[in-house]
Amino acid sequence: MFKALGKYVRAVWYLVTFRIDKASETLRMNPGVVSANYDRIIDEKRSRINQYKDAISAMIAQEETKKSKIKGLSDEIEKLEKLKAGAAAKARQVAEKFGGDAEATRNDPEYLKCQTAFKDFSNTLSEKQARVAELEGDVEQLMENINRHKLQIQTQMRELEKLGEEKHDAVASILSAKEEQQIADLMTGLSEDRTSEELRELRELRQKASANARVSRELAGLDTKQAEAEFMDYASASQANDEFDALIGLTNKSPEAESGPDAARIPES
Repeated sequence: MFKALGKYVRAVWYLVTFRIDKASETLRMNPGVVSANYDRIIDEKRSRINQYKDAISAMIAQEETKKSKIKGLSDEIEKLEKLKAGAAAKARQVAEKFGGDAEATRNDPEYLKCQTAFKDFSNTLSEKQARVAELEGDVEQLMENINRHKLQIQTQMRELEKLGEEKHDAVASILSAKEEQQIADLMTGLSEDRTSEELRELRELRQKASANARVSRELAGLDTKQAEAEFMDYASASQANDEFDALIGLTNKSPEAESGPDAARIPES
């Protein structure tokens, strides 16, 4: 018993689900719903493209920032190279003062100062050159990524434009398919389209009105002909009766007189 009840419940559930699915499909196939769904998809895609643009803009801003840092570091490197060269020139001047005495030169405070400065400039210069190389690598990678994303966003924008065209084509196709289905259903007697039914009723009413008018015209002509035929029959019968009465002597007029100018007069009752 419980198994049978379970089967029944499942069957009812499948039936309800089927009806819901069919109703949902019918709703989704409505041209207005299709158009609205396309508009929603287009808006969502446009929103994602705008977010994509913002991300690319941020990448471009990073690129510009790194390029600016490279320029600043390059200026500092150029300055350090000059300072380094100046420290070396000053040290040579000190060495010349001692006539090439290496020991005396190395012990000279001015020479030591130049030597320390030259080392500091060299170390700082190496760090900044390494930083510039790193930034240049970052800029190069950013430029590659930006160019790749630009191509992708151009593709998406073309797809967005095509979606607008596809929307109109889809709505037109659905409307055309519905018309074809209604025509086919009319031919097979399966249509429930009230528009077609109303058109059929209007056409029948028009045909009926035309038929009524034609019948009225025909009846009007027939009545006239019937009346004329009755008048002719009455005239013929009256003339024959008068002639008969005259032959048997029921009137004072002779048959010759009856055939005179007044013979066609209809006798008064």
